[in-house]
Amino acid sequence: MEWVYLLIAGAFEIVFSINLKLSAGFTRAGASLITLIAAGLSLFFLSKALKNLPLGTAYAVWTGIGAVGTAVLGIILFQDSTEPLRLLFIMVIVVGLIGLRLVS
Repeated sequence: MEWVYLLIAGAFEIVFSINLKLSAGFTRAGASLITLIAAGLSLFFLSKALKNLPLGTAYAVWTGIGAVGTAVLGIILFQDSTEPLRLLFIMVIVVGLIGLRLVS
């Protein structure tokens, strides 16, 4: 169940990050509220996962899910760069996440 909690925490991390951008420096109430709620839920589910997962593994996977998900949505929603080296290094993060899951 701890891996499910970690996936949920990572999903809320992505929601948090995207809405942080949409909040325009916390000047937009709706996106700001979603940012704060998603951040709280992300930390809540991370704390649930940490009951049974090693700290380093859980933290790396949580931030990795957030980083990759946010990068992909940044490309889709905000026309962030799709430079090949950038995509390669995003894939390196994905490989690292898979590796951590396999050895945990």
